[in-house]
Amino acid sequence: MQPDRLIRMANQIATFFATQPGNAGAEGVAGHLNAYWDPRMRRAFLDHVAAGGTGLDPLVLAAAPLVRRPAEAA
Repeated sequence: MQPDRLIRMANQIATFFATQPGNAGAEGVAGHLNAYWDPRMRRAFLDHVAAGGTGLDPLVLAAAPLVRRPAEAA
């Protein structure tokens, strides 16, 4: 999956959680990514974050440490 598409999708998720009451935005973003993004998407996302995370919303960057890295494919 292209990084631009992952960035756009992650930022849209952050926009939703930023509008929710309370301070659980980062947890909400990470929970969504962990629950609904397939392992390839999460791996590509975390690789992009490790490379600097250009273009990602600050809420997405705050959520990144909470996103589970999938096991590498055999």
